[in-house]
Amino acid sequence: MTALAGALASGGVQLVDLTRTLAPDDPTIVMPPEFGQSWPVRIERISRYDGTGPAWYWNNISFGEHTGTHFDAPVHWVTGRDLPRNSVDTMPLEPMLAPACVIDCTEACDKDADHLLTREAILDWEAQHGQIEPDCWVIMRSGWGDKTGAEYANLQADGAHTPGPDAEAIRFLVDDRNIQGFGTETIGTDWGQAGHLSPPYPAHHYLHGAGKYGLQCLTGLEALPPRGAMIFAAPLKIKAGSGSPLRVIALVPGGTD
Repeated sequence: MTALAGALASGGVQLVDLTRTLAPDDPTIVMPPEFGQSWPVRIERISRYDGTGPAWYWNNISFGEHTGTHFDAPVHWVTGRDLPRNSVDTMPLEPMLAPACVIDCTEACDKDADHLLTREAILDWEAQHGQIEPDCWVIMRSGWGDKTGAEYANLQADGAHTPGPDAEAIRFLVDDRNIQGFGTETIGTDWGQAGHLSPPYPAHHYLHGAGKYGLQCLTGLEALPPRGAMIFAAPLKIKAGSGSPLRVIALVPGGTD
């Protein structure tokens, strides 16, 4: 602990905020109209040093569990519904602090909003940076964290057009690399058109069926090296919660490749 405090004080370890500001104008995932919808962020003032509270300022807030920068627990998806300790209030503490491997796909995503991360691309990354270790986060950097409003959601007549992994890639990460979870800068861990893949929404299907986790709506990933950073991601302890907004902090050592 003393060594970590010293590294932080000396600048040997930098703290990086990977979290979008939770605000009413932040896009929320939109489901087909026949399904239930997630609430957008609502912030209602209770008082601000006035007649309803002369010495204090506070708000009531409401939002869906999967809003803003947020965490997915296994119980979020049908494949993980029967697993033990599968909700945010019962999950172990250890996964809340874990190393990260960051795969930079920004160039491909700039050219194609529908870019798919493939197994071959992951193997190419490993050839340069080393094999992905078990129990780490794999983060897909797409550049989406810099987008806002309609450009961020990128909804077209046929649904969202945002980058993500294909089914083979996510199954490889789960089965062959035993990752802890998968993170993205987009609204979900899946490709925008993932309902057309087999199985539909493979990131959710394979991750949560194996007891793994998801992180979405990350930002600031340009400050992270390909490997070497640690990510602290602690969801709110919601009773039987399927996920929650959270503050995601990266610890980035100096001099990492």
